[in-house]
Formats: sequence, C-alpha cells, structure tokens
Amino acid sequence: MGRFRVAGLAVASLSAVALSACGSQGGSAKQADSHGTKQNKMAAEASARKAEMREAARVQANELGQVPVIMYHRIVKNPPPGDDRSPQDFRAELERLAAEDYVPVTAAEYVTGKMDIPAGKHPVVLTFDDSSPSQVALDGTGKPMPDSAVGILMDVASKHPGFRPVATFYVIKDMFGKARQEEQLQVLQWLKDNGFDLGNHTHDHINLLGKSKEEVEGQIVAGQNLITSLIKTPPVTLALPYGNQPSKKEWALHGSAKGVSYNYRGVFLAGYTPAPSPFTKDFDPIGIPRIRSKEKVGDCKKFCSMAWLDWLKSNPAERYTSDGNAATVAFPKFKAAFVAKPFVSRTLPY
Repeated sequence: MGRFRVAGLAVASLSAVALSACGSQGGSAKQADSHGTKQNKMAAEASARKAEMREAARVQANELGQVPVIMYHRIVKNPPPGDDRSPQDFRAELERLAAEDYVPVTAAEYVTGKMDIPAGKHPVVLTFDDSSPSQVALDGTGKPMPDSAVGILMDVASKHPGFRPVATFYVIKDMFGKARQEEQLQVLQWLKDNGFDLGNHTHDHINLLGKSKEEVEGQIVAGQNLITSLIKTPPVTLALPYGNQPSKKEWALHGSAKGVSYNYRGVFLAGYTPAPSPFTKDFDPIGIPRIRSKEKVGDCKKFCSMAWLDWLKSNPAERYTSDGNAATVAFPKFKAAFVAKPFVSRTLPY
C-alpha cells in the first residue's frame, strides 16, 4: 500500500509540474501577444503621423504664422472719415477674404487655439467695436437686415461654402441701440444661438489710460455684467477702448469689483499689425494687435486691412495656414524654436 501511495504522489507531482509548465507557457504567449499588439499600435501611430506630416507639407501648413484680426465699427452708407465702412466696402472685403481662402474664427477661438479650419485655409478674426445698430439689426421675424454687418456676412457666407459666418462683437452700454432689456436679450441670444462671440468693451467706453486700478476694474466688471446679466455666458476676451492699456497692463486681463471677478484669455488693442499665432512665443495675451478695416489712404497705405492683406498674400510663408487637424500644430521644422512651451506636445514639424 505504501508503494502505491508513493507512486500516486509521484504521479501527482509530475502532473503539477506539467500544469505549471503549461501555465508558464500560456503566460509567455499572452505577454508575447501583448508585446505584439503594442508594437502594432506604435507602428500604426507612426504611419498615421507620417501621413499627417505629408498632408501638412502638401498644403504648406504653417500654424506659427500671422493671423489678421480686423477691426470694424459702424457699417453705414456714406461713412465719414475715420473707422466706419460702407456696406459695399464691407462686402468687398469679405468677398476678398473668401476668395483668398480665409475662414473666419471668433476671438475666443483664436486666443484659446481652437481654430478648427480645413487644411490649406487661413484664419481671420472679424471684430466689431461699440455694439452699433448697424452691426446687428433684425427684422420682426428675427432675420438680419440685408445691409447690417451680420446680414452681409451671412449672405457672403451663403455664396462661399466653408466661409464661416462668425465674428466677435465687443459690447458697451449702447447695446446695439436697444433700450429695453427684453430687446437687448433678443439680440444677444440671437448672436449666441447663431455662433457669434460676445466680448467686453467696458461699460462706458472710457479711456483706461491713467485711470486708477479701481476705475479700470469697475469699468471692466460693469461691461461684463452687461452681457452676463442677459445670457449668463462670461466673455472670453476684452477689447480696450481706443486701444489704450491701463497703467498696469495686467489689470485688463485679471481683476474684480463688487464681488465679480474676470479672468480673460486675451486683450485686444486698436490696430496696427496682424496678430501672432497663439502657439508662438510672440503671443502676448495682454496686448493683441488688430488691423483697422480701410483702403490704402494716408497711414492706411501701410497699416490697414487692404495693405496688410496685400502683404500677407505676397508673403505666404508668414501667414497662418492650417493643416486641417485642430489637435496638432504643424509648421516647417526649422521654425520649431518659436513654439510656445504649452504646445510642444502637439507639434507636427515637417
């Protein structure tokens, strides 16, 4: 009997060893499968990245290039000398932008780097100061009046597929000429519902240069309250009245008054040059330049929209050109030194 027990134990031990060996081999096989899957995934990702680089090179993407941020005021017939434009001139400028492969993005999209436009296209930011009735006028059914800025923009967009009818309106107490709160709500809600962006331009449009910190913050908070009291969506950007910065530039970006705080992603000036890409080290959220909309007359021979659009057309390597992928920042690899640190992980140099 003892011999049988010993023999049985021996058989059991051999079975255990065999099962252990099988388990070990199974574990190795699983590890090999996992390793192979990981290698296949890495190979697929590398192949996809190479394809993205080829596409970026094909369209000559340069997402470190300059972006025109165009500044408008009133759109009126027979405009006086200054910043106003006629409906005909405004329409002509939009038609030119569409013909030259520009796609409108909002100021909020620009400052946050969320410019999702097709490959080979160029972003342009259309901004309107002072909330004039000529900018947004709606008929009794809620349709834009044909000669208003919004009406013209939407008409041009309907004739040019891909030309987004979006813009940013910088609001002050004039509120598009609407005195009743219900009418103000109608206009702001219509803009929001139709993809437009609302920015702060202070409450009274006073020059902030030389004002105290309390005055600056009070004006900015009061301007913000104009918007949030109606549509509950805080603005992302501020446009400085007259383009003048306060004594400490940071006051325009961050502050508080009467228990209300603001923390903007971008502060816009009044004119002069195209703006840097938000992905570059040159991007300064405290002072973003804009371009006055104007033909080549006087100082505008060099520094307004027609002149700068001519320059960007003649210098395409300096202009922002999209690779069509909002998740990457594509550019010729020799420009890599100019990438801002927060975006290094998204770069696609080619």
